[in-house]
Amino acid sequence: MSSIAANVAKDLDRRLVLATQGGLPLVARPYHALAEQLNVPVDQVLARLAAMLASGVIRRIGAVPNHYAIGYTANGMSVWDVPDERIDELGARIGALDFVTHCYHRPRKLPAWTYTLFAMVHGGSREEVLLKVAEIATLLGADCRAHDVLFSTKILKKTGLRIGA
Repeated sequence: MSSIAANVAKDLDRRLVLATQGGLPLVARPYHALAEQLNVPVDQVLARLAAMLASGVIRRIGAVPNHYAIGYTANGMSVWDVPDERIDELGARIGALDFVTHCYHRPRKLPAWTYTLFAMVHGGSREEVLLKVAEIATLLGADCRAHDVLFSTKILKKTGLRIGA
């Protein structure tokens, strides 16, 4: 890529981040709306977003729902102590459950914190969340050495990448 093309791409990347840092347009064709707003072809918008994803400049494009607004008033981060050598396999299985919104690996902080696998579970009540966590425990079987649930006590403001104009 020439120096001029690289600068044009960098400029469009910045403009895309600025245009989307408050969220994608809430329309049927959000990428077309962005293209129109930025006065560039939609295929260029899609190509630059794909390039930023591939390079790691942005990690993902996804919805950030307000769980309380859609009826999930109980939110519990389930934490699991599982064998290190099985974490990828077990994490993939838990992450595939339809009631788990995100699942990830974190390092142990011994001796006080033995948990390495985290899975966010949402429900209409704490009892519903605990039933779903019990399903995860059953799925893990003997690989579950210990677990706990950390319930949310307040809504935290969720924001994505923010840069100044």
